[in-house]
Amino acid sequence: MSDLHPRKMDFAFEERDVPFVWNPDNPAWSSMSNAISFLAVGFEKMIVKAIMQAKPRMTDPKVADEAAAFMRQEGHHSAAHRQHVKALINRYPGLQNTLDAVIGEYDLLAEATSLDYRLAYTADLEATFTPVFKLMLDNDATLFRPGDDRVASLFIWHFVEEVEHRSSALIIFNSLVGSELYRTRMAPSIFTHVMKVMRIASAGFNLHVPMKDRKVDAMSMFATHRAKQKVLTSFAPYLSKGIMPRAFDGLGRGEQFTALAGIIRSQMPHHDPSHEKLPALADEWFARYDAG
Repeated sequence: MSDLHPRKMDFAFEERDVPFVWNPDNPAWSSMSNAISFLAVGFEKMIVKAIMQAKPRMTDPKVADEAAAFMRQEGHHSAAHRQHVKALINRYPGLQNTLDAVIGEYDLLAEATSLDYRLAYTADLEATFTPVFKLMLDNDATLFRPGDDRVASLFIWHFVEEVEHRSSALIIFNSLVGSELYRTRMAPSIFTHVMKVMRIASAGFNLHVPMKDRKVDAMSMFATHRAKQKVLTSFAPYLSKGIMPRAFDGLGRGEQFTALAGIIRSQMPHHDPSHEKLPALADEWFARYDAG
């Protein structure tokens, strides 16, 4: 079992305005990570509810302890991302509608699907986090260091704790559902839903955040959107919503392919996240936290 340590953090978002482009060197990454904040509020709220609902089925005390610590960490993450999102809404009030839409998608999912499906959803998505967040944390010098220290610190804390509890969701799923075939079969619909939520957030940014503040087309993270916009703007340039760089354009292709391979591997039956290569920054972060 994992040895989890829930850590409640305060990033002082209320002390001064939070810029939408919090990393001025990478507006596309700023937009993408802002969308992750919106998703985190809804997704982690769903996790907490699912764990609470699953408690009566937890007959193994070790699994119950794992679930309790996992739920506390995710609850702290959701609360911190709410503060980040609240700061953005204070600057762009229309984003409240975007947050409501994101939370609504997860509330609807909770009503329309079984607990087994939501446990599979959590296990599948959480399994991707170690390879994805390793890519991000290994490139902290460009993705985090040039940015607003509060937002950068929020994401680094969140990502290293996701690495810490990388096995938790699968431990819970395997104990309560126990069907690797079911988890693998559900993956396509799960990631379709994740992308739907990210699209809702990104479309809301385009709608409610002025171009002068976001710098990029917030939908540029989606390859299909970039292709369509390229064709559209060749005929009607005045319809362009901004330049369309990718958040990871500055990262090594080898690193990106390694992360992609890790994502694919994470969805295979009998995947064990405990064997994944971990970002060095996670160990450094935990050591500094433990040292005060």
